[in-house]
Amino acid sequence: MSVRTTLALGLLALVAVSAAAPAAAQQSGDIFPYKVHETTLENGMQILVIPYDSPGTVAYYTIVRTGSRDEVEAGHSGFAHFFEHMMFRGTDKYSQEQYNDLLKRMGADSNAYTSDDQTVYHIVGPASELGTMMDMESDRFKNLKYGEDGFRTEALAVLGEYNKSVSNPFLPMYEKVRDLAFQKHTYKHTTIGFLDDIKAMPGYYQYSLGFFNRFYRPENVTLAVVGDAQPDKVFAMAKQYYGDWKKGYQAPKVEAEPPQTEAKKAHIDWPSPTRPYFMAAYRMPAFSTDNTDSAALGLIGQLLFSDSAPLYQELVVEKQWVDFIQGDADFHRDPYLFMYFARVKSEDLVPKVKETVDRYVAELAQKPADPKRLDRIKSHLRYAFALGLDTPDAVANQAANAIATAGDLGAINRLYKQYEKVTPADIQRVAREIFRQQNETFVTLSHKATEQPAAGGTQGGNHD
Repeated sequence: MSVRTTLALGLLALVAVSAAAPAAAQQSGDIFPYKVHETTLENGMQILVIPYDSPGTVAYYTIVRTGSRDEVEAGHSGFAHFFEHMMFRGTDKYSQEQYNDLLKRMGADSNAYTSDDQTVYHIVGPASELGTMMDMESDRFKNLKYGEDGFRTEALAVLGEYNKSVSNPFLPMYEKVRDLAFQKHTYKHTTIGFLDDIKAMPGYYQYSLGFFNRFYRPENVTLAVVGDAQPDKVFAMAKQYYGDWKKGYQAPKVEAEPPQTEAKKAHIDWPSPTRPYFMAAYRMPAFSTDNTDSAALGLIGQLLFSDSAPLYQELVVEKQWVDFIQGDADFHRDPYLFMYFARVKSEDLVPKVKETVDRYVAELAQKPADPKRLDRIKSHLRYAFALGLDTPDAVANQAANAIATAGDLGAINRLYKQYEKVTPADIQRVAREIFRQQNETFVTLSHKATEQPAAGGTQGGNHD
């Protein structure tokens, strides 16, 4: 169970077309070629079944469209991720030990993850045990039970997870970028939450019960079953196991973020020796397939930061100024950030690297991109996407991402159709709109070398 706070460099995770893909879907030009069978229970829960050629195996994904974005009450960030932990504490019917024993008996793999826009619980196991999976999962979503002692134990586990993650320079920089870039919206805090809120979490047992009752409701949940499954049988089982789950979802009032009007900048002193890092972010619109803007931003990420991009070749291969540089548009439900991140060989090179990136960005805004190169990138994205859909787990995970970000699985096909429409003029327009100086947030991190004591001075360690 982990928090997905890492920079999203693939946008939509790579998924895709198997040799057995339905011919009708291939002929339509859809990148997602599988027939999706769906129904909605009377309580509002959506059920998706995607038959996939994986004899004897299914992926069982429960997608809660609640993430850290929904944590609107001050002082209570991190609860979406916290419930990723709590959902494994058990019920009266299946204790934590019984739940784990059943998974082992089935030979199933179970886990969960939280992001800004969703919390996802997933199992990959034998199709013959689909009824058992439904019984176990529906029970914990309807009847989760935990006491104050168990609550405090998991709250402390979250604090331990934070302390482990913050030992890597990425998380402090990511926290600072978001804290600076957002003033009103809940994207201001990362998925794991503000440290002060995590420390206070053990005292909010009653609040946690309310959080569960508000967000873990059928209208806010989608079940996706992918693999060796018959839609009618899955629908009948879903009605049997989930049909009595009571409605009650309460959508939060997430405050919109006003436009950024000035550049933001910060520096982090790192306590231990490290090469310098920097992270740059630019506010961008929410993910949408209604126009070409999101697709253009995805292509800009490839034009600038793919391994074959001239920028990457200059900084990493030729001049060797950086150990790595990565960047892309990070598609979110609400307006979010185009980000890039680099580790630089030395402190004096940081401004030179930044100037180099700015030069390439300015070229995108000023000169039309090479149409042939743009077409090659579009083709690469399609084939890379296609080559990844090689397991039911990969297909289900892609469905989860689309549902969380756009609200429906059809967004995958719509996005790739928008990719095909993007022109060099679109790239120029979007680059001009996004990569403006007043729209930038820039954070650096480096180790401040300890000054050597003067001759004859007291020797010893520095304990500041």
